[in-house]
Amino acid sequence: MVLGFCRACDWVFKDTFSPVLQTPIGVGSAFEGWSPREGDTVYRCLIPMTAPRGHSFHVAQNTRWNLPSKVSCIRVKLECTCWREQEFGNMLCFLHHSEDELSRRQEPSLLRTMCTRSYLDVRKVSSWFQQLVKLSWKSVPHSISWQLKVLKTRRSCMLRLIDDIGSTLFVEMMFGVQQGDTDIFLTSDYSEAPFTPDIVWPQSCAVAEMKFFRNIAASAQQDSFHLGCMQLCARVALGSYFTSYMMKTVVMHLLNTIPLERWHRREFSQRMDDIMEYLRLCLRKKRLEHFWLGNERMPEEFILPPDFQTSRPPNLMRDLAKDGDQYTQAYTDFRELQDRLTRMLTFGN
Repeated sequence: MVLGFCRACDWVFKDTFSPVLQTPIGVGSAFEGWSPREGDTVYRCLIPMTAPRGHSFHVAQNTRWNLPSKVSCIRVKLECTCWREQEFGNMLCFLHHSEDELSRRQEPSLLRTMCTRSYLDVRKVSSWFQQLVKLSWKSVPHSISWQLKVLKTRRSCMLRLIDDIGSTLFVEMMFGVQQGDTDIFLTSDYSEAPFTPDIVWPQSCAVAEMKFFRNIAASAQQDSFHLGCMQLCARVALGSYFTSYMMKTVVMHLLNTIPLERWHRREFSQRMDDIMEYLRLCLRKKRLEHFWLGNERMPEEFILPPDFQTSRPPNLMRDLAKDGDQYTQAYTDFRELQDRLTRMLTFGN
């Protein structure tokens, strides 16, 4: 469905200088196979973007705001296209034609439509794409059997789809720019900061994580229960200090160290004990290390930026070291999490 959107969108804006949409990539729990809420799943897709003709994207590191280091701005530059005018048809070079001629003969540049001070603006991209979906929906084959509502969001495009029998499906489409040829993207997703400026694009490992779970599934034995472990962990942690991403990070660390043949159903209880013990030690140290940054045990099949393995891994629990009350609450939540898990394993609820 999302691929159909992108193809229809390309057709609607084929003669403009909007971002070029690439093949969508399914990311997050729904595509990794461990959604914590059955029947309440949001399908998240990352849509890679490349620069349109006559433009180029350049990563500029965050220096102005007090934000995490792994966020960046995407600077948009105009490129000379004089030598490619025949290849590009009627396109005029933005650098070497007058403003008057450009305004009369072709659509405005990406710098004028979706940038703020030469930086790609997340909110403008999101607003553009939301309008694009509304314009192109009738061209998508699924429009025959699904009723669409585009929900207003600031940094993504959220769709609510209702079929003929009343079933509801939510699809969230985010936008991203790939870092070189790696599995890492700068995305429109929110950063961990409470306020993310519209020209800031946080670094995301979502594609690498999807690839990680896909590779595990391809190598695991038929009765492997690693996804069941992940789903149960995420479910019992709902509403606690321990986010789904924290639980996912713990499981990824253990999947990378415990042989896959030891994740079959017969050892389910032992693996759950391993997960809780790992989490307990992290809580005691007030430190849960990021899986991708600074991980020297990373499998070779992942394509990561050169600085990833040499970087100091961020601490996903760093707030506990600064806030005693937060640590007390986290410890209480951990005990409750243990009780929930025991009840679910014993009684099934």
